[in-house]
Amino acid sequence: MSKRTDTLYCFSPPVMIATFIFEVSVALYTVIRYRMNGITRLIGLILVFLALFQFAEYNVCEQTSLSAEHWSRIGYMAITMLPILGLHLIFRIAGTTWRWLQAIAYMSGAVFALVFGLSNLGFAGYECTGNYVIFQLGPPLGGLFFLFYHTLLIVGIMMCWHFAKTADTKTSKALMLQSIGYLVFMVPTGIVNAINPETMDGLPSIMCGFAVLYAAILVVGVLPLVGKKK
Repeated sequence: MSKRTDTLYCFSPPVMIATFIFEVSVALYTVIRYRMNGITRLIGLILVFLALFQFAEYNVCEQTSLSAEHWSRIGYMAITMLPILGLHLIFRIAGTTWRWLQAIAYMSGAVFALVFGLSNLGFAGYECTGNYVIFQLGPPLGGLFFLFYHTLLIVGIMMCWHFAKTADTKTSKALMLQSIGYLVFMVPTGIVNAINPETMDGLPSIMCGFAVLYAAILVVGVLPLVGKKK
């Protein structure tokens, strides 16, 4: 086995399904252990959509009864919601609402989700390399989605730092953990892409592989600070 395969083996189908099981498990833990409110529902939804993308990836590779194209559509619709729900969660934790920004985020996400789900112009191809999944989006959709996604992530980090300055201790800590949660999958993904630019084709797959760390931070760090146990 080559060094390159060894390096990226952590994104292989067996790990995809293991990550799916972990994220479903912590989503169930959230629902069972904590009282449902705006914050816990958003955390639960983020965990479910993370798990759904992993399951979609796995099925693209394993070629189940549903076609790889359909699983690709499902996977992209799932990850489209993640930065939107994350931004909504940040506002909930901070106890504030920027309705105009949330409205723009949700409306933009709805447009992308509809394109991924219904349009034949969205996907130019998909491939399971054995280590991660490559999703090829037709131009200019790929560039627009990359801009949309990373803009919301960066805005989310900035909002966390902004609100943490004036928040109480628990809220401030939760916001900083949320921003760290974003960084723990954005920074490693950027490093992997910088070391091997070819992995840019597998950006969503690699990013969501590292996002299991974000899921852990949400459940172990953020949730105990802002959730209420049953």
